[in-house]
Amino acid sequence: MNVQVIAKAQSPLMRMKPWLNISSLLCMFWLVIAIIGPWVTPYDVGKIVSHDIFAPISAQFPLGTDYLGRDMLSRMLVAARYTVGLALVASICASAIGTLIALMAVISPKTVEVVLLRIVDALISIPSKMLALVIVAGFGSSAQLLILTAIIGYAPGAFRIAYSLALNQHELEYVKVAMIRGESKFYIAVREILPNILNSVLADFGLRFVFIVLLLSGLSFLGLGIQPPNADLGSLVRENIGGLSQGAPALLAPAIAIGFLTVGVNLVIDRIARQRNQR
Repeated sequence: MNVQVIAKAQSPLMRMKPWLNISSLLCMFWLVIAIIGPWVTPYDVGKIVSHDIFAPISAQFPLGTDYLGRDMLSRMLVAARYTVGLALVASICASAIGTLIALMAVISPKTVEVVLLRIVDALISIPSKMLALVIVAGFGSSAQLLILTAIIGYAPGAFRIAYSLALNQHELEYVKVAMIRGESKFYIAVREILPNILNSVLADFGLRFVFIVLLLSGLSFLGLGIQPPNADLGSLVRENIGGLSQGAPALLAPAIAIGFLTVGVNLVIDRIARQRNQR
């Protein structure tokens, strides 16, 4: 009886726990920064506000100044929108496209399924970073092209995960029952198979987001990502690489921000996976 009382007393807290853990807070923090960041900058993002380059942390400049004397906090608040925004759009599109094509492959005739698999095999054999370098070097760099590059690079991986999950579900009895009832293939894919693979697809979506953040940051560090006067977190690291020997906050802050962003998303993915396994 006492155990039951304690369990009932703890149940509201347990229901709130997903919103109180550090991984959710980190993800929510970066999402809020991406939305409101440009409107809360203390200084104009491109304005030189100090003659002291690579200035240390101070009350006036909480993250110091960059290699030109611009306020680093202001630049990071704007750069976070590019990093989070581009990666979020690209990962949503890559996961959605990969999952939809996977469902189509599972319910399609064998010939269509084989053709789709061979096309995906060809795309997935190309390393994503090499593909991105070729596309950006050949067609230039823009936000739209970076998103398209990330989608082309990571949609095949999302397809492979969703296809293996959907194929397993397609062989189960509840799908056979739906076929006997005369349900359409579209209905079976969307109403029967998709809900049962959605948690795994969401976990894979989180991984795609992390991969794309690192891809876009790497391209920006090489000078092939977001171009000046705009910048993402990877661009800020590249711009301020001259402050490495001084341990300048202008270099350390964006690098740490990328780390916290990816760690937060990874922790959320791990939490989703644990909850799915417990069920």
